[in-house]
Amino acid sequence: MTTAERSARAPRRDATENRAALVQAARAVLQADPDASLETVARAAGLSRRAVYGHFPSRDDLVREVVTGGAERILAAMPSRAELADLPPASRLAAIAVALWTEVSHVRSMAVIAVRGPLVETVATVFAPLREQVRDACARGIADGTLRDDVDAATLGRLVEGACLAVLDEATRSATPDDAGRRMVVLSALGIAGVDWRTALLALPTTSSTRVPEDHA
Repeated sequence: MTTAERSARAPRRDATENRAALVQAARAVLQADPDASLETVARAAGLSRRAVYGHFPSRDDLVREVVTGGAERILAAMPSRAELADLPPASRLAAIAVALWTEVSHVRSMAVIAVRGPLVETVATVFAPLREQVRDACARGIADGTLRDDVDAATLGRLVEGACLAVLDEATRSATPDDAGRRMVVLSALGIAGVDWRTALLALPTTSSTRVPEDHA
């Protein structure tokens, strides 16, 4: 392979670093101000507006990069099927809700952009495996009688998701503290799934672990 061919295949080191700096700056800037301009992001990254356009043709492209990357990181941090395998349905939902809150609580504004903005379909595609786990937990709960059975598993999964998003909206609007937000998201998710809130409190993890007491769900 010639030098010219190697250059064509791999971006220059400074271009790669500049792109990473732009994405990192955009995360911080958009979290503080979701309506921030490209100029503001460029200044935060120590680059010119022209440099931004060298990597991202538009502001929407930069936001898409930030949101998609964030969604992928969140998904990677979610409990695996193996970690949830021994938990009863309500405890599975509680573990997922806590893990999700832990990952988004410090980037609430960006999370709202991801799930309420124009990139919602893109984010939904990334989160498809997580939604499948929620539906599976709902199906198991419906089958064993521990969760409400007046709707099917797919519908119940969407209701649980909607309850979690409602907590995110409220927590972002009212600057709810992390501990209170974690409690709210578990109680809301389990409540919409048909679990009495007092029982749901017992399923609330007391640590950051994804495992919760099996005899309380």
